[in-house]
Formats: sequence, C-alpha cells, structure tokens
Amino acid sequence: MRMLLIHSDYLEYEVKDKALKNPEPISDEQKRGRLEEVLAVFISVEKVDESNPDKVVEKAVMEIKDVASQVKAERIFVYPFAHLSSELGGPDVALKILREIEEKLKEKGFEVKRAPFGYYKAFKLSCKGHPLAELSRTIVPEEAVSKEERNIALEKEEVLKSYWYILTPEGELIDAEKFDFTGHENLKKFVNYEIHKNRIADKEPPHVRIMLEQELVDYEPGSDGGNLRYYPKGRLIKGLLEQYVTEKVVDYGAMEVETPIMYDFEHPALEKYLNRFPARQYVVKSGDKKFFLRFAACFGQFLIKKDAIISYRNLPLRMYELTRYSFRREKSGELSGLRRLRAFTMPDMHTVARDLKQAMDEFKKQYKLSMEVLRGVGLTPEDYEVAIRFTEDFWNENRDFIVELARIIGKPVLVEMWKQRFFYFILKFEFNFVDNLDKAAALSTVQIDVENAERFGITYYDEEGKEQYPFILHCSPSGAIERVMYAILEKQAKLQAKGIKPSFPLWLSPIQVRVIPVSEDVLDYAFYVAGKLEGARIRADVDDTGDRLNKKIRKAEKEWIPYIIVVGKNEKEQNTVTVRRRSDGKQVETQLEDLIKEIRQQTEGFPYKGRPLPLLLSRRPKFRG
Repeated sequence: MRMLLIHSDYLEYEVKDKALKNPEPISDEQKRGRLEEVLAVFISVEKVDESNPDKVVEKAVMEIKDVASQVKAERIFVYPFAHLSSELGGPDVALKILREIEEKLKEKGFEVKRAPFGYYKAFKLSCKGHPLAELSRTIVPEEAVSKEERNIALEKEEVLKSYWYILTPEGELIDAEKFDFTGHENLKKFVNYEIHKNRIADKEPPHVRIMLEQELVDYEPGSDGGNLRYYPKGRLIKGLLEQYVTEKVVDYGAMEVETPIMYDFEHPALEKYLNRFPARQYVVKSGDKKFFLRFAACFGQFLIKKDAIISYRNLPLRMYELTRYSFRREKSGELSGLRRLRAFTMPDMHTVARDLKQAMDEFKKQYKLSMEVLRGVGLTPEDYEVAIRFTEDFWNENRDFIVELARIIGKPVLVEMWKQRFFYFILKFEFNFVDNLDKAAALSTVQIDVENAERFGITYYDEEGKEQYPFILHCSPSGAIERVMYAILEKQAKLQAKGIKPSFPLWLSPIQVRVIPVSEDVLDYAFYVAGKLEGARIRADVDDTGDRLNKKIRKAEKEWIPYIIVVGKNEKEQNTVTVRRRSDGKQVETQLEDLIKEIRQQTEGFPYKGRPLPLLLSRRPKFRG
C-alpha cells in the first residue's frame, strides 16, 4: 500500500464518471464531499496487500493515527488514489481494505469521510505547508510467504515454547519463577520485560529530555519517524563511538568492507531468507524491480563470502562493516528517542568458523570483546543484564561452556531454552540495558548461525580440498551506536535521580574544558590556555560572553563540562589555572601542564576528534529554542 498524507485546510471532491465497470454503489449525496481542517490520506492498494489484508489495515491505521497525532488532526479524509502505484491490487480487495480503514479510524475517535471507490473525481485541496504537511508512507504486509512455508512456520511455532531459567555463576539452573531476586532487582525487571514482551513505550524515557537539553539529537519532522537529526555535539559523540567500536573490531582481527544498502527482493538466496524471517522492510523501486533496504549487514557480507575462495587456513575469517544506515520499519508506538529507531548505525562483524569447536571458541572471545567495548563507553556488567538463548540439546551437550559465560560476567543470567531449534542460530547472547521505564534494549550480541552458509552457498576448502559448509558468527560488540548513546544517557539519568552529577565519559565529552575569564583584561590569557589545551588534543572553548562569573559557571555545569578553568589576573601573572573538577567537585590551583597530563591519562587509548563548535561561546548558534 502507498499513502500520501497531506494536512489540509480543506479537501473537497466531485464525482465525474465511472473509472471501473462496476464501481462502488453510491447515493447522490456521496457524489460530492468536503471536510475542513483535515488530514487527507490518498491511498493506493497494491497487489502485495492481498497476501495479508488484515495486517495492511492494521499497519495503515497505525500510521495514519501516528501522523494525525503529530499534526493534531481530528478529521481524516480517506481518498482512493490509484496513481501512487503501478502494481494495483484487485478492486474487491482494495474496496474492502479502504472500508475497514475507514471503520477502524472511526473506532479510534476520528471524524472520517471516504471518497467513493471506482470513479474519476475532481478535487480541490489546500495544503497547510508546514514541515509535516506532506508525508508519504509505504505499507508492506509482514508475511509475504507461501501458504506451505507459513504452515511449516506455524507448526514450528506451536512447539517453540520458551522455558525461562536463571543460571548462576556456580552453574545452578533455577526456574525463573522460583529464583530469589533479592540483590538482583535489575535482573528481575529484565526477566519481567522479556517474558511479557511489552515493547510499546507509553511515556517518554528520560534520555530524550537529556538529548534535547544538551542539543545532541533531535526528531526530524521532515523525515519518516525514527530518523533523527544530530547537532554538532551529538554528531561528535556518535562519530567517536563509531570510530572506537571500529578500531576495537579491527584490532580484534576483522577485515573492514563496505556493501550496498539495498538488495533485490528476487535474489534467490535473499528471497528465501526474507520469506522465512520476514522483517519490517523499507521497500524501494528502480524501474520495474523491487528492492529492500538492508536491516543488517548480513546480506552484503554473505554475498562477498559466497564469491570468495576460502581455505581452512584462512579460518576463522572475520569481516566487518559499520552500517550507516540499516533500516527497519518499527511500529510507531515502539519508536522512543534513541532506544528504537527506523534508521540506525550497526557495527556488524561476521566470522566464518570451520566447525562448532572453533565457533564456540570465537563466541567466547567475542563475548569478552563485547564486555571490553561496553566498559570503554562507561557501561560495566552492573549496568546491563545478560540473556543466553539455546536449545535443550545444546545445553545438555555444552553445559560447562554456558556456565562459564555466567562465570565470566560474574552474576546470574537469564536463560531462554527451547525444546528444538526454530531460528537460524543454535546459541545467542545479548547484553541488555534496562532503562528508567523498566524497558530493556539489547546492546552487544553474538549468534552462532548454522543455516545461512548453505542458504547463500558459502563454503571453504578443507585439508583434503573438499568444499565444506562453515559455521557463521554474527557479532555486534556494542549494538547499534544510537542505542549505546541511549544507554549512556539513561545511566546518567539514573545517577541524576540519586543526586549524583551526570557526565559523559571524558573521551566522549563534546567540550572537555571550559575556560572562563573573569574579565576582558585576561581574555588573551584565556585564549592562550585554550590554545595549549587544543594543541594537546583536548577539546576546549572560551566563555567570552558578558554574563557574570557565577552564571558562566552554572552554564558550564548545565552542559556537563568535566573541567572548568577560571582565569583572572592572579592566574595570568603566575601562569597557573584554577580548575573545578566535575567528577569530585574539588577546586584546585595547578599548573596547566599538570592538568593536561591528568586529562591525557584518562583519555589515552580512545579516539579523538576536534572541538565540534566555535571556540567562542558568543559565536555559537542555539539549535533549539
């Protein structure tokens, strides 16, 4: 289904002639219509919609409701409009879908009018012209699989019951309902979230307020929901995280590649993959061909591996891409700041392993790599919960291996066990952050894939020169970069609620040092200090505004500046600086070289980017009113 949504002062139509041999029967009154202050929704029902009309109606109503709430429209005009697509569905199904959309929107409390179906109509429309006044949407049924494949999937889902346990570092496997969560309250929240799977965010999580106040990230009204704009400070943080994770993975031994963001729906391997595991896809057309936007780096990397000549001597073979962007059409009710998006940046590594033993060895190494990556962004095992998922057979055959994973993390973990395998993996872990609304979001993950090598034709040559199918590990050592930012901000919101000053890890702080001159007489010394800091690869700026000293300090505190340097006549004469540390609140007079050494010690080993904003505060724009 294709939809064009226009927020209008009014829309009116007049029926002119039949467009179909048997159009929808209408009365004389229905030959004309008008609504004012209305969201006009022009709709083309497509052939693909016939595979699951109910799902199309559900998703269309959700999208229309979402847009109506954004533009604050209480009236909706449903308008059949065949010109949005060249692959129209049959008229009977199309009319049925349009009628159901009309009725369900009325049930949602909207005043709804629908233009008649199957006629040529003249219409007049007055678009309001604001950033959200003209939007388009593509609705795709989630299941575009054959009846036979769907039946197989349903049969497997009937036996795919999850059994939930808590595994202790001592190796005790306890039914989740019988586990004593005393001292593990965060784990209890995570377990409740996983079992009940309520993904909808009914209110705004605290990190949204922070990302807006700090002028890091904002919603983009000119795009689809879940696509964000990054202001200079936010772009710096995101860029540093991207660089940090990439360097960690390359140091681990991965080869960096780059692959397309769109793929052919009819590619034999991709089509089978999509049909078995349908995702919420963005669909684009080029000529007569239909493509989907990637929701992971798997496709491109698998196709590279398929064409490569791989020897057992090359294994394990690790390949990596930072996908900016991957796309998933998440439900609008699930979109929530940086937590869940429709366009996201995913560090994605895939490892080819010759056998299960090598795959499990890599799995453990990547488990530890993920812990190290999160520690670098300020997230320790106390900040996230672990889920490990596998079949009962895998547990019986590899119990000691699984217990060791719990022992490495040093605390109880959630186990999801299945009687038989349904997914493409036999083993998976995730590190999950539980936020201030008790919602969980997966960060790092690794999976051992036993299906896609054969599906994509990926092989390696063994010692005897025979082709063999390998195991494949999917690894994101951090999870989506945006979600890492979300976890960092949510953690600081938790600390803030406890009366602790929030802060970024020093290497991620957009401005690491704010230099405040007490008067214009020492402005030259403030420039000298800032210059020395920046020469040492430390991001510094100067508050040259006419505000009082106390206000300048409060402003720096509000921006979470880690180090505030106040310089006056005394500091200039003695060539020193007076420093206020955010971390402990202490104020000391020190030599500038000693401060530089202190900061460099804390940021050593992390990537660096220059100051994202002008040196002088007086030269900076305000990005949010």
